Amino acid sequence: MSFPQIDPVIFTIGPLQVRWYGMMYVLGFLASYFLVSKQIKERNDQKLAGQFENLNFVLILGVILGSRLGYVLFYNFSYYLENPLHIFATWQGGMSFHGGCLTLIIAGWLFCRSKGIPFWRTADMYVVTIPIGLGLGRLGNFINGELYGRPTEMPWGMIFAEGGPLPRHPSQLYEALLEGMVLFILLWSLRKKTSRKSNTWPHGSMLAIFLGGYGFFRFIVEFFRQPDPQLGFIFGVFTMGQILSSIMMLGALLLWLYRRGK
Repeated sequence: MSFPQIDPVIFTIGPLQVRWYGMMYVLGFLASYFLVSKQIKERNDQKLAGQFENLNFVLILGVILGSRLGYVLFYNFSYYLENPLHIFATWQGGMSFHGGCLTLIIAGWLFCRSKGIPFWRTADMYVVTIPIGLGLGRLGNFINGELYGRPTEMPWGMIFAEGGPLPRHPSQLYEALLEGMVLFILLWSLRKKTSRKSNTWPHGSMLAIFLGGYGFFRFIVEFFRQPDPQLGFIFGVFTMGQILSSIMMLGALLLWLYRRGK
């Protein structure tokens, strides 16, 4: 199959280009905004409602900065050490979900603590919406023809313009399906089980399931995804994405046991 040539630029206004990849971020943020609002109304959480806009601003800023810094530190540190001004060239690509996720949790915890808002309950309401943005982001990667998979002989293999003449796994679509659709359906269907009084589903359970679910799906898909050329395989077998996802799954297990113990 030939990769469908989709113009990554939706439209241009003077020097400003509106791209599909950036639009996917906007749509993901909007989806999270409305679905978290829905949960706030369901729970009649007046305290969170009063700080909702401020918290959203902090989280959006945190995830963008963290995603960029995560890519710089985890995936291409030596290059950016020699070219520090290129850190700000986000239009050239280079965002790390693992970095964004870490700063998202830290920023959310700091904000909730400063405002007296229950962090674990708030985290659960937000994380069940994040897979929508993840799925849309992977569609943006697919439109850009980037982060494609390893060579394959499967009939749905695609020839990407920057991937050479060999057909490759459309791994962006695998991730959009697993990290996006499947993970969202799982989390959204379980969201009402959490309760302050529950020993089985205490607040924080959705965060633990999200971290574990994403880490697991990402670890699996990395076997089909082409490793980053500047890193290749680590220990000759694993990719950086798999290393970070393994740490994520371990953190999810520890968080689950910690919250159950509480």
